[in-house]
Amino acid sequence: MAGLWRSYQGLISKHPWTVQIITAGSLVGVGDVISQQLIERRGLANHSVRRTAKMMSIGFFFVGPVIGGWYRVLDRLVVGETKSVALKKMVLDQVGFAPCFLGAFLGISGSLNGLTLEQNVVKLKRDYGDALIANYYLWPPVQIANFYFVPLHHRLAVVQIVAVIWNSYLSWKANQI
Repeated sequence: MAGLWRSYQGLISKHPWTVQIITAGSLVGVGDVISQQLIERRGLANHSVRRTAKMMSIGFFFVGPVIGGWYRVLDRLVVGETKSVALKKMVLDQVGFAPCFLGAFLGISGSLNGLTLEQNVVKLKRDYGDALIANYYLWPPVQIANFYFVPLHHRLAVVQIVAVIWNSYLSWKANQI
């Protein structure tokens, strides 16, 4: 495990953007597998590989680039490493970014699942509030620790490790008919 972590550290220092995006896409996929197998209890025979591929594509092309970019912007907006800076970053993240990101994520997944605009709006009205409340239970303490203790180039990885659980929930929520 230590060797794997050292390899990851070496790769992320040489290619931070690429590694962050690959990590995000892979872990969104892991979250979907957990969702299908543990939450929905589909079993291997009924596992939707297509759905997992869709969720991974959202991770590669939306989650990784958007969150990685947001952390860079946030680091320029609020400079420093004190507790108050971490709190300010968490508030900006959770009040400004998270609601928009969550709505976009659910909308994109609905579109990839073939929902019409009207169906997607109905689904967002049904699921968005619950997902946002769940977000506020999990993410504020994680983000305060992340912004205070974790260097910028490792933040997306920390978030994605915690997000395996969150991605499982989001995958389940996003793929409910």
